[in-house]
Amino acid sequence: MSVANRRTFGGELKNLVGSGDRIFLFTAPFLVVAVALNVAFPSFFAVGGPQAPLQVAAAIVLVAGVAVWAWSVALILTRVPRGELITTGPYAVVRHPLYTAVALLVIPSAGLLLNSWAGFVIGIAMYAAVRLYASREERELAVRFGRAWDEYSRNVLLPWL
Repeated sequence: MSVANRRTFGGELKNLVGSGDRIFLFTAPFLVVAVALNVAFPSFFAVGGPQAPLQVAAAIVLVAGVAVWAWSVALILTRVPRGELITTGPYAVVRHPLYTAVALLVIPSAGLLLNSWAGFVIGIAMYAAVRLYASREERELAVRFGRAWDEYSRNVLLPWL
């Protein structure tokens, strides 16, 4: 791959990844510590089963979170390479549906299904990273898309997520 092609690929990859790399690096220590403590002290992290209604609710939330995540990934893979601002689907509801779905839906519900509340700690850490690093991504989008970004920001249903 030539230097020019690597630069183009690197730029395209950065557009696809967004703040995901920084969010992952922030969250990784919480993940490692939570999993290690959960393995060492499983009774401390246990949620008591969970009971059948909680299992059903957690499974529904997990499926919804994975669906939102997958839909968000599909939109990123199809629209970002064309230089489009994504404002439809889950992006019409929240500014960062991929990150938000994983942090607030997938990780906590998977934790419940694995009989551990550690998923909530990991999810909160990830959501904190989203809030910390998403502003940089939003500034870049504002510069790149100008008025379209401003309009999207005003119209997104839950702008704080």
